Amino acid sequence: MRIIAKSTLRAFYEQVNYVDSKSALEAWHHEVSKLQWSNPNDIKSQYRSASVVGENKIVFNICGNKYRLIVSVNYNAGIVFVKFIGTHKAYNKVTIEEL
Repeated sequence: MRIIAKSTLRAFYEQVNYVDSKSALEAWHHEVSKLQWSNPNDIKSQYRSASVVGENKIVFNICGNKYRLIVSVNYNAGIVFVKFIGTHKAYNKVTIEEL
């Protein structure tokens, strides 16, 4: 999968308060960039704790659910769009449908 944009992940983990997320986000990026997903079941088979939200949005738990990563997936084009990365508290304030 092609991931847009790694810079969003980097901007998050380079913040002083979130440096503990760097290795998990880098690992997620590395793994996903080597995969090809055709549908949400492909994602769930690899990431059992991921939540499918709506038609094409997926929520990943990062660092034992300390952080949440929301992506939008275009299965036909093979593209994953990073929509949100933040703390669990910040995630609770997000309206996923609006991302």
